[in-house]
Amino acid sequence: MKNNTIKQQWIWQYNEYPNFTYDREVLDPLIQKITLEQGKLIAFLSVMDNHNIKQTQLRAMENEIISSCAIEGEILNRDSVRSSIKKKLGLESDTNYQNKIKEDNYVDILIDSNTNYEEGLSLKKIFGWHHAMFEKGYSNFSKINVATFRDEGEMQIVSSSMKKEKVYYEAPPREILESEMDNFINWYNETPATLLKAAITHLWFVIIHPLDDGNGRITRAITDMVLSQIENSKVSKLYTMSQSINDDRKGYYNALEQTTGYIKKDNPLDITIWCEWFFNTLYISLIEAHKSLNYIVDKTKFWDKHQDDNLNARQTKVINKILDMGSENFDGGLSKKKYIKIADTTPATASRDIVELLEKKCIKQIEGSKGRNIRYIVKI
Repeated sequence: MKNNTIKQQWIWQYNEYPNFTYDREVLDPLIQKITLEQGKLIAFLSVMDNHNIKQTQLRAMENEIISSCAIEGEILNRDSVRSSIKKKLGLESDTNYQNKIKEDNYVDILIDSNTNYEEGLSLKKIFGWHHAMFEKGYSNFSKINVATFRDEGEMQIVSSSMKKEKVYYEAPPREILESEMDNFINWYNETPATLLKAAITHLWFVIIHPLDDGNGRITRAITDMVLSQIENSKVSKLYTMSQSINDDRKGYYNALEQTTGYIKKDNPLDITIWCEWFFNTLYISLIEAHKSLNYIVDKTKFWDKHQDDNLNARQTKVINKILDMGSENFDGGLSKKKYIKIADTTPATASRDIVELLEKKCIKQIEGSKGRNIRYIVKI
């Protein structure tokens, strides 16, 4: 039972907590949209070869790790993250492997959450991830509790304003963290994997905020476990939700403020606003993944059609650059100037290469462009 002598402001202080409520009429259409997009991703897998699947996983894992840390202000070495993932996906030899313990550990955490979801959740797993994140016992230059609960004292999220400090959220006190985490872990392990479970998992761990630092990164890893179990993921999902969260941090914190108690509402346990934000963000992640996969399909179609055209190394490099970005993202189309820059060649050679690409129907002139402003697009 919650202590009724405490002023009830934060969501965890209410007697009904953690019996969250939500409006299914609002959420069900979003869930249906997401389920449809998840099915499309599975369909993509059936037409992709193993190399392209691994390359897609590489990009998704890289962006997931970099973005999840960036949300908390931690900047990782992208080359080291990529190298570690390549090594673990079998895409890089030991001689090229750039070992960095921190980046390596984050890759291990992501792979664990995406593959070992059937093991369920435990404090041992959570604390193991936490130790991997903070092996030296420090967050920046501050000594923190590692692989255990945070210290006594208030855990508050406050504004950085020098004029008047605002408390946006205050987490449950240290003395009830064990029982809070027991309730959360028992619920997690007894509840089937659904999209609603993923949304509640993310929110509930943030509410408890059991660690000195790294709560957000651990939250996203646990949420990944739910999504991976839904999709029967192997090694990695093909999309990154952390990148979408990082792109909408304002929306993320606004949804939390409207849910956890900073902004008052009639029903303090209603988490519909949070779930709406979570599902819309997940949907955006899936749509972005589809765009990337469409580029892979287009690239495969192009090279199937032109495999016997004997394009030179310069032409191949330019075409692949455009196909990897997607034609609609290659701003303004291909010009002679862009060709020279990408291929690192001379104007005369660029002109000859472009004429050959036109003759072989690899590219076509953009209608209405001419003279010095002539532009081309790749023909799929």
